[in-house]
Amino acid sequence: MRIDPVMVCGGNGGYNYKTILPIHQRRFCPMATADTTLPTRQAQRLFTAADLQHLPINLPSGPIDYELDNGKLVPLMAPPGDIHSSVQSNLIYLLKQLGEIPNHGKVRCEVGIVLWRDPDRVVGADVAFIARKSLPIRRTSEGYLETIPELVVEIRSKNDSLADLSRKVEDYLKAGVQIAIVAEPHSKTVTIHTPDSQPVVLRQTDSLQLPESLIPGFSVPVDQLFCD
Repeated sequence: MRIDPVMVCGGNGGYNYKTILPIHQRRFCPMATADTTLPTRQAQRLFTAADLQHLPINLPSGPIDYELDNGKLVPLMAPPGDIHSSVQSNLIYLLKQLGEIPNHGKVRCEVGIVLWRDPDRVVGADVAFIARKSLPIRRTSEGYLETIPELVVEIRSKNDSLADLSRKVEDYLKAGVQIAIVAEPHSKTVTIHTPDSQPVVLRQTDSLQLPESLIPGFSVPVDQLFCD
């Protein structure tokens, strides 16, 4: 779930990251008298992937994670629930057994990916698969994936909005991801997004098949993804 960061004044116009808190815990600096000879609004600072290393991951309100939306900080509530974790584990197992072990590529989970730079777009993928043709994997100096995966999967949690997920899928495809899948545990459906086709919705009685060029022979009943 996305929450909006609260930016308060700090030294030299900086941000106090500890203020990403519930409203009753926030402290705001009094506003200084504006100098009418100068602009009263400053340009918002854009963050980079390097900045993410220095942000707190534990706040009084609970653990927190971050993404960057073209340089803008996007705090995320964490951790995900058990159902989310169950679907993620199933996907990782299947991609490991059918994809990585036969040497078709590498599977990753809960991994940060730099989609592009200047301004930085850094997202966290629930599941990612990098095809053999894209190996070896390239990492940024911050430790995030620089190699764009061929496949990413987002598992929708109860607090994830469709608008946020749709935007994320669009950015995945824009960056070069070939297949972006959104798994919906509540409805037990998966929606497949590709760059040049309309989204395809698969239900429990369908099978999820991946291109032979990515993982040969990968065909799994959708129902198997949602087994508890």
